[in-house]
Amino acid sequence: MSKERALNIQELHNLAMNIVGKDLEKEGYEFIAVNSKLGKHPQFVCVDKDNQRYFVLVKAVSYPDNPNNYDVVWMETFKQHAVKQKAKVIYAGVGLYNAVDQSQPVLLDRAYLVSYNLQHIPMSLN
Repeated sequence: MSKERALNIQELHNLAMNIVGKDLEKEGYEFIAVNSKLGKHPQFVCVDKDNQRYFVLVKAVSYPDNPNNYDVVWMETFKQHAVKQKAKVIYAGVGLYNAVDQSQPVLLDRAYLVSYNLQHIPMSLN
């Protein structure tokens, strides 16, 4: 019998990226680049059917953090970079929670819950 093990930060990030990547693919985005390394942004560079470039930021969070919240000050800096590259920004906060007890970590090969949506970030600079 294998010992239950909590997913580490990189594994949670990879799981979140898989969830977001599949969703983007379903929505018709074409991937130009993928970066799964923690702390490197964006995680996905993709284009839509009109060839509009998007930078997609993926962040995995656990209980009690809200996946829809992001660092507004940091986002302003990132938006400046996106504008220079003629890209738009999508934020994908992915809440990953233990299905039995949300206050416990997500375990390898065990059920988990997902709270997630794609947020198209307004590109006006403050």
